[in-house]
Order: sequence, then C-alpha cells, then structure tokens
Amino acid sequence: MRPSTIEEALAQMHNGQWFGWSDPFNKIYANLIIRDNSKSKPTENEINTKLTEIQAVYDKQISDSTSGKTKLKDLGLTDDEIKALLGA
Repeated sequence: MRPSTIEEALAQMHNGQWFGWSDPFNKIYANLIIRDNSKSKPTENEINTKLTEIQAVYDKQISDSTSGKTKLKDLGLTDDEIKALLGA
C-alpha cells in the first residue's frame, strides 16, 4: 500500500525504535515523542517532505511495474506467463 502516515515517514528517517507517541491512538505530530536521546525531533515539514519522497518512490515502482507488464503483453505474453515470470 502507498505510504500515507507520518509514522511511515518517521520509520524511514532512522533505524530502530527511536520515536513513539504520547497517545498511541492519535498518531499526530503533536503527540510525537523521541525515545532515542541521540536523535532530535524532526520538524513537521521535514516529516512531510520525507513522506512525499517515499510516496514518490512507491508511485514510481507501481508505474514501472505497470509499464513492464504492458510491454510484456505487447510482446504477446499471457497474464499467466507474466505472473510466472514476475512471481506475482
């Protein structure tokens, strides 16, 4: 699924459990807490920029996959043959 939350962006910014939530049922910037003292709290803009970046990577992967499947069909491969090649 396409990344859509600040949590997904935060997970891409650093390794490990470096962040958490003061309210785990309301994962918004205001409830973001930093658990790793070696990391600083990113700005909301930095998080949104990271989310935009990972969404762009995801969108390109989907586009490339769709384009590749279309090209294979244009070469005459069946859906079953394409699935066998790609494993999906």
